[in-house]
Amino acid sequence: MTAIADTPATSLDAAREPGKPVVVTAPPVSSMAEAVAWLTAHRPAIQAELHRSGAVLLRGLPVEDAAGFAQARDALVETRAGYKEKATPRTDFGEGVFSSTDLPAVQPIRLHNENSYTLDFPGVLLFGCVTAPETGGATTVGDMREALRQMPAELVERFERAGWLLVRNYSELAGLPWYKTFATEDRAVAEAYCDENTVGYEWLDDDSMRTRQRRSAIVTHPVTGERVWFNHFAFWNSRTLDEDVREVLVETYGEDGLPFNTYLGDGTRLTDAEVDAVNAVYDRVTVRETWQRGDLMLVDNILCAHGREAYTGDRKILVAMGEPVALADCRPATAPSTALHGE
Repeated sequence: MTAIADTPATSLDAAREPGKPVVVTAPPVSSMAEAVAWLTAHRPAIQAELHRSGAVLLRGLPVEDAAGFAQARDALVETRAGYKEKATPRTDFGEGVFSSTDLPAVQPIRLHNENSYTLDFPGVLLFGCVTAPETGGATTVGDMREALRQMPAELVERFERAGWLLVRNYSELAGLPWYKTFATEDRAVAEAYCDENTVGYEWLDDDSMRTRQRRSAIVTHPVTGERVWFNHFAFWNSRTLDEDVREVLVETYGEDGLPFNTYLGDGTRLTDAEVDAVNAVYDRVTVRETWQRGDLMLVDNILCAHGREAYTGDRKILVAMGEPVALADCRPATAPSTALHGE
C-alpha cells in the first residue's frame, strides 16, 4: 500500500456541488500522525484550491479533540494569528485554539470577514468539528468576490469612495465590556492600543467606552489580486438585528448607544432597503455543508466570509486563525481613519 506521505500532492478528491463549499475527502487514515502526514504532503494543493474556491472542507480525518485540531492546524497554517478587538465570547482551549463562538444556539450569525475592522487580520481561518449538532449549525461561507460583483453598483461606488464606519459601545450589560475587548483593565493600555491602531475613543459615564473607526469596504487579495467586499457593515448594522431585539436595545440604550452599529464612512445611515439589498447579496452567495465529526474547513478570510446557522443539540466547533495580513498590503479603497470621510 502507498504510504500517505507518498501520495501525489497534486491529487485531491474534490467534490463540487451547487450550494456547498468544495469538499475534499481524505484517504482512510487511522491516526492523527497519518492525518498530519497527508495534510503536509497535500498542503500546496489545498492552498491552491483555497485561492480558487475561497473555502475547502476536508473530510475523513480523525480530529477528535483540541489537541488533534492543533496538530492539523500546524500542518496547514504556517503562522498563527491573534484575535484582536474581541467582539463575541469564546472559550480558549490554549495553543491558539478557541471555540468558534459561545453565542446562544438559537442565534444565527450572518456572513462576515473576521476582524475586518482591524489594521491586520487573519488571512486564513481553520474550523474543526469535534461534536456535530443534531440539526443546523453549519458554518456557512460565501465568496466575497462574487458578492462584490452582485452588489448594487451605486452602493459599491459610495462605499468605495467613503468606506464604512463602525461605532461600538462597550458595557457590562450589552456586548462586551472594554477590558475584555482590549484584554486589559488599564485604561491607558486600551487608549494606547486605540491610538496605535487608528481607533477613535471616548470614555463615558460608569466606566463605559465608545469607539469609532472608519475602514475600507473593498480590498484586494494580496496573492490572487482579486477585489473583494470585505467588511462587517451589514453584520453589525442595527437593521440586521432581529426586530424584537432591536426594539429592546434601542429603547434601552438609544440608537447611539447600541453595542454595534455601522454607517457609510461619511456617517450616512443607509436606508432599510439599502441594508436589505446588501444582506440579500450575502444570502445569494451563501453555501453550506452539514458538519460531520472530524471535518476541517479552511477559509481564506479575505476571499470568503463565514457565518453560522442556528442549531439544536450539542455542538463543538473549534477555530484557529493564521497567516496574518496587514490591511496596508490589500490596497484598501479607503484609508483607515478615526474621522468621517470628508472631515
